[in-house]
Amino acid sequence: MASPSQTRFTEFMGDAQPPDADLVLGRVGALLLDAGMSVTDVRDAVDDVRRATASDVRVGVLPQLMIVTRRSTGAATMVPAGDSELSFRQAGRAGRLVRELRDRAIPLAAANARIEEIRAAAAGHPVARSLFGGVLSGGGLAVLFRCPWWAILLSLAIGGLVGLLLALLQQVRGAAALAPFVASLLSTSLLGLAATRLDLGPVPLLAICAPIAVLVPGAVITNGLLELTATDILTGSARLVYGLVVLAFMAAGIAAGAALTGLHLDVDSAALVGQVASLVTDSTGWGALPPLWVSWVGIVVLGIGVGFIFASGPALTVVTVVAMALTYSLLISLTPWLGGSVATGVTSCVVLLLARILEKRTVAVPTMVSFLPAFLLLVPGSVALVALAAADVGALTSAMATFASLCIGTKLGSVLGDLLR
Repeated sequence: MASPSQTRFTEFMGDAQPPDADLVLGRVGALLLDAGMSVTDVRDAVDDVRRATASDVRVGVLPQLMIVTRRSTGAATMVPAGDSELSFRQAGRAGRLVRELRDRAIPLAAANARIEEIRAAAAGHPVARSLFGGVLSGGGLAVLFRCPWWAILLSLAIGGLVGLLLALLQQVRGAAALAPFVASLLSTSLLGLAATRLDLGPVPLLAICAPIAVLVPGAVITNGLLELTATDILTGSARLVYGLVVLAFMAAGIAAGAALTGLHLDVDSAALVGQVASLVTDSTGWGALPPLWVSWVGIVVLGIGVGFIFASGPALTVVTVVAMALTYSLLISLTPWLGGSVATGVTSCVVLLLARILEKRTVAVPTMVSFLPAFLLLVPGSVALVALAAADVGALTSAMATFASLCIGTKLGSVLGDLLR
């Protein structure tokens, strides 16, 4: 049975039938859409392949649809994206395919078989990957943000439960839309019950955010920024609105869980990554903060957890850890000099530029594979989540400034990367 990406809808002018090459170009673009690339990057990549193959077509890209129009006849071939996103490893193989087509290392006719191979190589054991990934990412983020030791232990356990819940919700049609709210409610309720029963005192907000941080729509926001600043207004605006809706659902889940359990949030504990070095406490034992050097261990644990969740494979997991370590180094180095908001913009520019260079030099590492994990540490989503959940005007102002800085830095890094290309 044909997959959705194989389905072709055609329009005619006269008796002209679009050739198979148009369908192949559309399928290549649909593969890149499923790999998580922005419509701007997909259009540029398919245009590169079109020029290499001397195809007389025009390429149009929507978030879920590729349109390849033959200039001479006006016949259009439309190819929808697939039903599910690709893993990081599959995205890397998709990037290699585009490079080989662009460099004419393989003929366009051979792309169909390669696309089928890539789509068939889906990662197995989704429940186990989500469970272990949730444990490692929740605990790693809690360590990186220097939450108290008791919060780190709880984040490890709750992260695993959240990962298991997300895997189960993915199996129920339509239930995935509720995942941000349900996961945030579960995380907050469990932390609230533990804090009240064990008399742990105010709970750091980042301890609540750590188990659910992977739900922050980093890819959506990043692609929205790239599209909005590349004059793809409709798709960019739609993605950003969707990202805000997801953040609102997460904030509602946190607020509901706090109300149900009587949880008292320690809003003053919330900090950007670049500010974790300044955190201090008088508590001892399980209430003490881990030493600053332990944050580097948290980065490694977090990177491995992200590798499990997105099925990166060993090589791309190493890339994830390196990208996060670089992001962390830049943030803690620049924040004391430039402030949190400006440091976020500068870091996003540098990391995205390096991701573009890496994509150019190493075909198996697309930009989104190396930049998306680093996005977790740039924290515009978490800052907004803090502001919404705590109704803190100061945090909301900081979120807006950080978001604006991220927009400028991301676009500058993208432009510089395109110039180098």
